[in-house]
Amino acid sequence: MDDLPVGLTARPLSVADAPEVAALIGAEEAAALGYPEITTADLVADWQRPSFDPATGTVGVFEERRLVGYAAYTGSGNCDVAVDPGRHGQGIGTALARWCQERARAAGAARVGMQVPQGSAADRFLERHGYRLRWIAWDLELPASAQMNGASVPAGFHVREAAPGDYDDVWQVMEDAFLEWSDRARASREDFLARTVRRPGFEPSHLRVIVDAEGTVVGAAYAVLEEGTGNVERLAVRATHRRRGLARALLADTFATLREQGAARSTLATDSRTGALPLYEHLGMRIVSTWVNRAIELSPVPPGI
Repeated sequence: MDDLPVGLTARPLSVADAPEVAALIGAEEAAALGYPEITTADLVADWQRPSFDPATGTVGVFEERRLVGYAAYTGSGNCDVAVDPGRHGQGIGTALARWCQERARAAGAARVGMQVPQGSAADRFLERHGYRLRWIAWDLELPASAQMNGASVPAGFHVREAAPGDYDDVWQVMEDAFLEWSDRARASREDFLARTVRRPGFEPSHLRVIVDAEGTVVGAAYAVLEEGTGNVERLAVRATHRRRGLARALLADTFATLREQGAARSTLATDSRTGALPLYEHLGMRIVSTWVNRAIELSPVPPGI
């Protein structure tokens, strides 16, 4: 990176840098939301995917030994960027945005985008630089006193902890469901496992399945429990089994399991592509933060360059 402000240096990152990167991202989230959301385990899970190489997919910007900027191109036209809130407006974000565009273009992506808190400094930066709005996302929380009414398991189905023998079915159910609306390539089984059952802190009870009378997996939920927050990361039901209350029952079971294990907060995220926000609000969840996903179209690399 030859366009950084004077006195700053850049280098690729490794999993060993994850705690410092999480602290940097958390500082920017706290400035925008009032609290940090990212954890070190989130980064480790993402960076340990077989399809991702931190040595080529990340860059850190340093002032001497202190990390003041970070970017990661995570594939499928998606990039993550964070800048120390005390260093906003100094050209670091501009350099990192250019790095993201170059990485995405080299990977053959037609556009590159990122998700940031609505109205944040990052949101304003992206809008000024021509990044258009693609979708809106929300973080939701189930109040501690709330119970999900009408969330009993329908007759003929059963919710239980997933066993290793279920992992292939869970991967297929979740990928099939998410790819109905998500503009990305299908995640490999190994990438899926890296982000779920191989994530630091994973417990078998955090992966739940709902099965029919024959024992076939027809839905699944994956959650993490960290620092007193139980977050449902993924929830999916086979298209052939929807509108039967299975997702509601699975979600209620997962939140109940997390609360039994000490979760003081119960959360999940969704976005405008899924159409699921009314369902979650009907179940008693409330929006606690709003995010926007913005992207910019990339011109192709000229021949011979």
